[in-house]
Amino acid sequence: MAKKRKTKKKKYVGTIKITDRPVGFVVIPRSISVKGRGATQGEDIIVFEENLNCALDKDEVEIEIIGKDRDRKKGKVTKIIKRNKTNFVGTLEKSGNGLSFVPDDWKFYRKVDILNFPKEAKAGLKVLVKIENWTNPNLNPKGQIVTIIGPKGVHETEMQSILLDKGIVYDFPAQVEKEATNLKKKFSSESVQVFSQNLSKLSLKNFPRGNKRLDFRNAITFTIDPKDAKDFDDALSYEEIGDGKIRVGIHIADVSHFVSPGSALDREASERNFSTYLVDRTIPMLPEVLSNDICSLMPNADRYTFSAVFDIKKKTGEVLDRWFGKTIINSNRRFSYEEAQEILNTTKDSSSSLNFVVPLQELNRIAEIYRKEKSKNDAIEFEADEIKFELDARGKPLRIYKEPRLDTMKMIEEWMLLANREVAKFISDKIKKRGGASIFRVHDLPDMEKIEELSVFVKALGYKLPISGKGVRAKDLNFLFSQIEGHIGESLVKTAVIRSMAKAEYSTRNIGHFGLAFKYYTHFTSPIRRYPDLVVHRILNRYLKGEPIPKNEIAKLKKIAEKASEKEIIIQTAERDSVKYKQVEFMQDKIGEEFEVVVSGVTEWGVYVEDPETKAEGLVRIKSLTDDHYRLNSKNYCIIGEHTKNKLALGDIVKVKLISADLDRKTLDFELV
Repeated sequence: MAKKRKTKKKKYVGTIKITDRPVGFVVIPRSISVKGRGATQGEDIIVFEENLNCALDKDEVEIEIIGKDRDRKKGKVTKIIKRNKTNFVGTLEKSGNGLSFVPDDWKFYRKVDILNFPKEAKAGLKVLVKIENWTNPNLNPKGQIVTIIGPKGVHETEMQSILLDKGIVYDFPAQVEKEATNLKKKFSSESVQVFSQNLSKLSLKNFPRGNKRLDFRNAITFTIDPKDAKDFDDALSYEEIGDGKIRVGIHIADVSHFVSPGSALDREASERNFSTYLVDRTIPMLPEVLSNDICSLMPNADRYTFSAVFDIKKKTGEVLDRWFGKTIINSNRRFSYEEAQEILNTTKDSSSSLNFVVPLQELNRIAEIYRKEKSKNDAIEFEADEIKFELDARGKPLRIYKEPRLDTMKMIEEWMLLANREVAKFISDKIKKRGGASIFRVHDLPDMEKIEELSVFVKALGYKLPISGKGVRAKDLNFLFSQIEGHIGESLVKTAVIRSMAKAEYSTRNIGHFGLAFKYYTHFTSPIRRYPDLVVHRILNRYLKGEPIPKNEIAKLKKIAEKASEKEIIIQTAERDSVKYKQVEFMQDKIGEEFEVVVSGVTEWGVYVEDPETKAEGLVRIKSLTDDHYRLNSKNYCIIGEHTKNKLALGDIVKVKLISADLDRKTLDFELV
């Protein structure tokens, strides 16, 4: 009798997400649509604790299906392909006669056996621990204390903890700092070849090519940035050139002049990928001698720039011609957004001998034209609230406020979008003709399943999102935004829309940008704080010089794009964590106070509520509702009392009392009043 052959189980690879229960979930693909765009959402495989096999949150794992749990497939981790991270921040706490390590990450589900306790180690200190190779689920992971960060609850300790937990380091290696200092010395004594002929007399087609920088130091030039900014990486110049035309220069710090490929500075920048902005500090991508000094387009200083220059019909804003190349500028003025807005509002500027009123008015007027064109082309008209903190000398939040969205912010945004789009077009044309590759900023079509869920979600709030078999159009989302404008649930719906969208990312494959309704788009305008922009500068310069991008570099560019997309998510998480921490800290001394809030989410364990003023979100636990036994009605996004039929639904405005503010978990708990 023949032996029965064992069927080899199919293996799947994915990223595991672990909850605090602890239970893991791995998404496996269900189906892919044409060309991989708008792919259908994958299928969730549940992995229980006994089948995690040492996997930690966000590890890349291999799994196999081992059965079913109710209506979903159950899996088992068979291999850990790549650890998400091995360094974890936590607090040392008393444990019997010794100390134990409690990770900040509440998804870390096992006790860690610490192998070393430095002399200065004591309860209440936050530390960074490196987990050793953990492969046996029957044993606790072992860890080494790498860094003692400081006392728990102190502002500096907590901000450093957020950074270190995400692998973000403030200090630069000595070699990198030395290289930057040497560049400053070289820059101060450097003589540059400049083409100084009156450029306004030349058409852009007749702008010279070669090694000389074009001299824009005689054009009215200025920067507009946040009032606390130090790294000015973009400036605008404005000239009237006759025949109803203006010439607008979008001048970007020429970081590529200083940071050479493969240098210590370049390697460090590619590792950091972006500057990080916490509530109280900036962790720069480049050392400050570059980011805040020789690369920064500060006023009354000669600075090297890589420019996108446009000749524009003044009346209509039509772009008649464009030119890209290396330049030198000397900014006449540094504006904050508020200062420039004041000039737009009053049409007066008594603080300068130069007249900035006309340039600001015209650039703003044309930016409005571009904004309307974007809307006609079905760009998503989306403006999310941004909250800011006023901190005291010890870092304690005194006030949380929403930053107003000024016309000057929108104006700068439109001109940067123009430069990014036109650079992407230019490079794409060169790729078609000569081959090669570049890095694009792409935004895929929304996932159809998520859009259907969004439609049900907004319907529960009393709004409409029209969708068809082909999916959702930007104009449909704009119609939704017009319905919710000014309503208390506006922030709630916008957050839901963001979550239903694909995430914008970096890619060598240009699929366009759905949100902006651009066929071509890249990032060119912020090379001081974004590494992909620096790479795009290098690529653009090579195409301008007629140098090919060889095939062996394409795979390298793909890796750079993938790494940048991954790093962007990590940095955004750190930035959000610093905001959440300060929101909870701000609420700590308000325990017992009452707030009018909006229901922002419903789950089987309770309802989430958001304070419209501070944007702080917390939980009303279902077990705190003692008047009835409440059950989740997921179809209608509400919980309903079994006997009273009382209902708490998404978007409801309710009065709550704050009962706890947990800084360790960055969570707030409320109860209904």
